[in-house]
Amino acid sequence: MYRRALVSVSDKTGLIEFLKPLVEKGLQLISTGGTAQFLRDHQLAVLDVSEVTQFPEVMDGRVKTLHPKIHMGLLARANNPSDLDVLKKFETDMFDLVVVNLYPFEESLKKNLSQAEMIEKIDIGGPSMLRSAAKSFERISVVCDPKDYPRVLESTDRTFLNKQLAAKVFQHCSYYDSLIGHYLNPESSEQFHVAGKLEKELRYGENPHQKALWYKIGGNLTGFQDFKILQGKELSYNNLLDLDAALTLSLEIPELNAVAVKHNNPCGVAFGSDATDVIQRLVKTDPVSIFGGIVASNALINLKMAEELSKIFLECIVAPGYSDEALALFSKKKNLRLLTYPKTAQKNPFVLKSIMGGFLVQDQDSFPSPVDQWKNFGQPIPENVKADIIFGEKVCGYLKSNSIALIDNKMTIGLGMGQVNRVDAVEQSLGRALKHHQITPHTVLISDAFFPFTDSIELIAKHKIKWVFQPGGSVKDDEVIKRAQELDVNLIFSGKRHFRH
Repeated sequence: MYRRALVSVSDKTGLIEFLKPLVEKGLQLISTGGTAQFLRDHQLAVLDVSEVTQFPEVMDGRVKTLHPKIHMGLLARANNPSDLDVLKKFETDMFDLVVVNLYPFEESLKKNLSQAEMIEKIDIGGPSMLRSAAKSFERISVVCDPKDYPRVLESTDRTFLNKQLAAKVFQHCSYYDSLIGHYLNPESSEQFHVAGKLEKELRYGENPHQKALWYKIGGNLTGFQDFKILQGKELSYNNLLDLDAALTLSLEIPELNAVAVKHNNPCGVAFGSDATDVIQRLVKTDPVSIFGGIVASNALINLKMAEELSKIFLECIVAPGYSDEALALFSKKKNLRLLTYPKTAQKNPFVLKSIMGGFLVQDQDSFPSPVDQWKNFGQPIPENVKADIIFGEKVCGYLKSNSIALIDNKMTIGLGMGQVNRVDAVEQSLGRALKHHQITPHTVLISDAFFPFTDSIELIAKHKIKWVFQPGGSVKDDEVIKRAQELDVNLIFSGKRHFRH
């Protein structure tokens, strides 16, 4: 049975239902300000913290629980005679239940508050009470999450429960502190904290024998947990990876567009001014590879678009919205996952990858496409070719390296990715293109990195491709330029590489 509880919460969900049966068994409640009034409003007897400390709440509540009579009751060791003598000397007692959750700093990040307002959302007393209580887990049950109230009421093994609850407190405080640290200095690189809250446990990872958990990053970043899932099976680990790859590329392209992804690589991308036409051309980009893929679009999906997409098997579709007619048609495919994303959706500002004993962090790649900085070793670039280059550079940058993208008339016609040499990537892109498309005088080939030798240029010229866009930067650039000119290939250097591993 619990005897003495310290209660101070901002989230009052389920609090009365939790405490009432314990009070009926003799629990004494000690609380602060608004929480104390809330408990009284629900007919629960409460002793104010100030009555325990014999010191008033001051500085607009900034100082109320930071007092020895509170922390002695939290940190005292039940098996230590000296600690018990101190409690007796100062006429205070131990707590055996602490129910505290923190000021809503994370929620406040989403409200565009001033810095002065945000500073007041930083909880000091709350983390101090939680940490003190968690250190004394051998005798104190400390609860920082309302979801744990039923566990406390139902538990028959308080020793095991208390240790779990204490661990959760330290994780919770670490998450909370990381949000504040990032808010105060988002550019700091001395220490990098990724604050994550468990969104859900997934059925499995990339393969059935791998365990997988989905976490949301703390702060004001919009993520898939904020999307609406309109229908379909539960999202899997692989679905989430591919949804991220598809939607991130779609958001990168300002025009109306649609992106198909398989195994974290784009397999078809199209853009234009008519959404229905974009979807029709997307399906044509690579009708074999798109099967079983994931499609993202920045266009509202109407009935005609839905009809085109319904012709093939897809795992997921994510878009800003769907017409009622489109939803009715998709509803016949019960397993197809349909998601909508909010206007605030954007790519993460950083990329994080785990390595042995640590992790690497880098900025996201960017594609400013400064046309005036291109170096053109050939004919003047037609506007339609220029538009395809700007589009194609982004597509190529989202393919795993080494990568090649063939673009024609605002759509991909052949993609090569994940190859260990550039000739293989060129051959792969050409092989895919020639299955379903024709090379035209306006076909553009984009490379994520420079061509180190002339062999790729010779292969490209053999297939009558006239426009090649690459970063340049090889020690053999002059040889590559000369060979391209001999073979009537227009070579354009961007000066910017786009490796993706």
